[in-house]
This record gives sequence, C-alpha cells and structure tokens, in this order.
Amino acid sequence: MTVLDVHQPVVVILLNGRPLAVNYLAANAPALLEGWYLGQETGHGVADVVFGRVNPGGKLPVSIARNVGQLPVFYNRKPTARRGFLFGSVDPLYPFGFGLSYTSFEVSAPRLANAAIGTGDNVGVEVDVANTGQRAGDEVVQLYVRDDAASVTRPMLELKRFQRVTLRPGERRTVRFTLTPEDLSLWNLQMRRVVEPGTFTISSGPNSVQLRSATLTVR
Repeated sequence: MTVLDVHQPVVVILLNGRPLAVNYLAANAPALLEGWYLGQETGHGVADVVFGRVNPGGKLPVSIARNVGQLPVFYNRKPTARRGFLFGSVDPLYPFGFGLSYTSFEVSAPRLANAAIGTGDNVGVEVDVANTGQRAGDEVVQLYVRDDAASVTRPMLELKRFQRVTLRPGERRTVRFTLTPEDLSLWNLQMRRVVEPGTFTISSGPNSVQLRSATLTVR
C-alpha cells in the first residue's frame, strides 16, 4: 500500500461487521485496531485509543482466519478438524481471545485447590496475573477446560471462565475461579448429562493459544 511506503508509523483501523483476512496488513502495518461497528462515538473512541488517552484491553470473541480456505475456523474445534491444505498453515491469523495493550502482562499456570475430586465436586482454581509493563492497563484472564479422554468426541478447548483485571505497573493479583460438575460434564451416548471419571487439562492464559496448564483428576 502507498501509505506504508512512506515508512512512517501507520495505525490501520478496521471497521467491519465480520472478521477480515488481513494478512498483508498484519505483516506490514505497525498496528491494527479492530473496531467492528462502534456507532456514533467511533471518532472519539478511536482517537482516545490511538493517542494513548485510553489503554485498550479488548479481546477477540472469534478466531480470525488467514484466508477463506481456513473457514470455518474456531477455537473449540474437535480433534480431527483443521486438517488444512498442502503448504498452508492451519493456525488462525489471530486466535480467539487475542488482544494487545500498551502494557504487558504475565499470566501464571492455574493452581488447583485439589488435584483430584469426585464427579459431583467443585474445584477452586487460582491464577496469578501481573502487569509487567510501564503503564496501567486491563488484562482478561481466561480459563479453559479440556476433557482428555471421553466416551464421545469432545472439543480441544472450552472457555469456562474469564475475568477482566485492572492493574497498575508492577502490580500482581490472584484471580479465583470455581469449576463445577456442569463445567466438566458431557452428553453421553444415552443422552444423559454426566461427568465421566478421568483427567481434565485446566489451562489459563491471555488467549486461547498462549496457555499454561495443570491436570485435574476426576474419580
């Protein structure tokens, strides 16, 4: 694009109703701001973010594909999905839950209150989040669950909890979640909602790709 040829910092603002394949912009533009449809206050909102009066903290509610050949693309896919085409990537351009800020954060692996529980028990989960940058900002701590082996096919990941946290530079906070039997349950072949014994991978992170995990055993 001609604008990028001047070799000055360029912020590309996307105003659209559905995700766009923006491979060229992702590779060449210093910054992308996804606005969707912001309404009558678009100008004020965009200006506040671009000029640094507000620190953005939004996260993608969808996965953004690299091209039409990746469609449909979503984070909670089944294990046999996303086989891809020859010489092509199966990874989305931007994953579900992704979003940047003018500061940086570190999200710890989840800590389970109990490593093993019964099929009818709850389990507490703690996740540490720290602002490692130079200005205050918001991070959305995301908690995912995967049923490692089940009697029916299960998604690779399922978002079960999330919490937005505002932190000052250098501040660290512990976010607490509770997973219930409903969060671990499935519809079995008899069309009954049950929790099956086995292991579950509990993962936390800033999006659906950058995750740290712990193992929960259900007896």
